[in-house]
Amino acid sequence: MADTILITGGAGFIGRYVARACLERGHRVRVLDSLIEQVHGEKTQADGLDPEVEVVVGDVRDETAILRALKGVTKVVHLAAEVGVGQSMYAVDRYISVNDYGTAVLFQQLIDNPVKRVVVASSMSIYGEGLYRDAEGRIMEDVIRTPRTKESDPWDPLDSKGRPLVPVPTPEWKKPALASVYALSKYVQERLTLTLCPAYGMEGVALRLWNAYGPGQALSNPYTGVLAIFASRLHNGQPPMIFEDGQQRRDFVHVEDVAQAFVLALEHEKAAGGIYNVGSGQDRTVSEVAELLAQAMNKSIAPEIAGKARIGDIRHCIADITRIQQELGYKAKKDFSEGLAELAEWVAQQEAKDLVQEARKELEARGLVA
Repeated sequence: MADTILITGGAGFIGRYVARACLERGHRVRVLDSLIEQVHGEKTQADGLDPEVEVVVGDVRDETAILRALKGVTKVVHLAAEVGVGQSMYAVDRYISVNDYGTAVLFQQLIDNPVKRVVVASSMSIYGEGLYRDAEGRIMEDVIRTPRTKESDPWDPLDSKGRPLVPVPTPEWKKPALASVYALSKYVQERLTLTLCPAYGMEGVALRLWNAYGPGQALSNPYTGVLAIFASRLHNGQPPMIFEDGQQRRDFVHVEDVAQAFVLALEHEKAAGGIYNVGSGQDRTVSEVAELLAQAMNKSIAPEIAGKARIGDIRHCIADITRIQQELGYKAKKDFSEGLAELAEWVAQQEAKDLVQEARKELEARGLVA
């Protein structure tokens, strides 16, 4: 049966793909978005959305805008959020206001105007360090990296005997370890959804997203996904800048696969009350990804390895996507090399301001790079 779906933050990168996927499933779609300059530049209208999508321009913290956007809605996808680990560590009031107060305003209105289901975009960042295995094969859940005091110190976390720990896929049962303001705010969004939905007769679902990428990311936003940041640098003839030694491992998932996960979370009976990791199931080092993207863009530019850590970052976090595969039938369909080629082709047709150096100077000036 067709639903009327509200997507908060729906004019953003992921929101546009979710809107398209929902329309393809026969649903009606409305988007609420404040069109912030950091993401949308100087545009005053949402672009990249199907003409069938109804757009409400407004802030998620504005109860009047929320009420208008909720009229006639049967399900909600909550994507509206400030995004960026580094920036969250100094723009604290902004991140907590948009992400957490914004979610509170949304639910305050949902109490009197309940819907069938709310799907919230959570984040892999809430895990902090992912799961590890020690030399004896024991699983280590509460790994915390100690700051390096000299250049010879290892980047990877060690066990009590000084041996390196091996990262393994992180399942949903791992306890959160909130290492940044962004992670804290995403966890609050998740918990508000899963606490308030059942209390008021609604179904809540949380999707913990890994590193989404694909055509349409905000290339001029230095706090967006790492692949878009790398693409912007390469497009401007500059080397991708990588913190630490570049060997940190991540899972990169194509935005079309992320949109598929949202549709499953909206429609599947088993999803109600669930928490699901959304990734590709494959992990790569950040250096490897930068090199592969440079090849796809036909740029002979090696990444610049900073050799410094950004406060709030984690070393390794790899997605275990077993639950969403088994319970909802999710399958990451986009091949990574194909996805990179598609991204490179799109970037070649764009203009992108390279603001990465400015963002790094801002972090360094505040003592957030060490």
